[in-house]
Amino acid sequence: MRGADADASTGPSFLRACRRQPVACTPVWVMRQIGRYLPAYQAVRARMSLLDLCKTPDAAAEVTIRAVEILGVDAAIIFADILLVMEPLGVGLSFLQGEGPMIHRPVRTGEAVRRLPDVDPAESVPFVFEAVRLAREGLGGRVPLIGFAGAPFTLASYLVEGRPSRAFLETKHLMHADPDAWHTLMERLAVLSTRYLNGQIAAGADAVQLFDSWVGCLSPDDYRRFVLPHSRRVIASITPGVPVIHFGTGTAGLLELMQEAGGDVLGLDWRVDLGQAWGRLGDGVAVQGNLDPALLLASPAEIRRGVRAVLDGAAGRPGHIFNLGHGVLPHTPWDHVVAMVDAVHELSTGTGASGRFGSRA
Repeated sequence: MRGADADASTGPSFLRACRRQPVACTPVWVMRQIGRYLPAYQAVRARMSLLDLCKTPDAAAEVTIRAVEILGVDAAIIFADILLVMEPLGVGLSFLQGEGPMIHRPVRTGEAVRRLPDVDPAESVPFVFEAVRLAREGLGGRVPLIGFAGAPFTLASYLVEGRPSRAFLETKHLMHADPDAWHTLMERLAVLSTRYLNGQIAAGADAVQLFDSWVGCLSPDDYRRFVLPHSRRVIASITPGVPVIHFGTGTAGLLELMQEAGGDVLGLDWRVDLGQAWGRLGDGVAVQGNLDPALLLASPAEIRRGVRAVLDGAAGRPGHIFNLGHGVLPHTPWDHVVAMVDAVHELSTGTGASGRFGSRA
């Protein structure tokens, strides 16, 4: 464990689990905790776009805190987007309804890589750091606050593809056809992600998550050659003592390599059995996950069954953070998320303790 605080044993359950320490009940939060499934979020989005919301610190802090109050989770995650740091690169970022993020000037050649400007997040996205500061202040220590960034590969895949992809053919082409350009791009993105994460920590984030959402498209050999050194560089450069969650999807064949790249907590998606995956990784790392997000569309009874199965896989070992295997789906009933959170707290203690604060109204 990297630089755990001396008084970590008295900290919140989420941070204790990151450090593989015993907890009274399993801590839980969810990816896309703040999203379209929440009426409180919809009310804010009715008056501003996604980018406007990200760039308005008091509003971003408001939805961050409100999600915690509604759901009763054990950690907040700042409202932002992994691609905010792309806009200052001058590549033309927009978010199109129904199509997701778009990069209008993709980076697909060595010359295009060399033209990318050096970006300092403190100057280019100061609104994110201010949102972190305001959210930390508004939470008042009731739950920890998570900051996050895209991992170099996932940022690179958006830059090269220009839009979400299934095959990532342009990305793999650049990787193999011009490895020097690829590594130059990854080195620059690693520096950018590191600055971005450490800036959030300086502003008040208690932990950070590195999202490598699309790295599961790679073979183990490609991950080892083209990704691992850059992810390792980011994680090794995070402010000491701050827990790092390293997350990807479709990574059943990459788990040991991702562990080698680093992180105090390894995020697992729903395609792996949690108990078996943790057995492969050993006791030297905490794990996060891994309920299938689609299960939250089912009945509360089925959600409870799924929660129990995940908890059974963890078998009460210190170091489990309950989460979904990826983000909450947009059409998920918000009260089904609450049912999941309550089930996690109840079934991991048998006492019904929830750690909830605030009103759900």
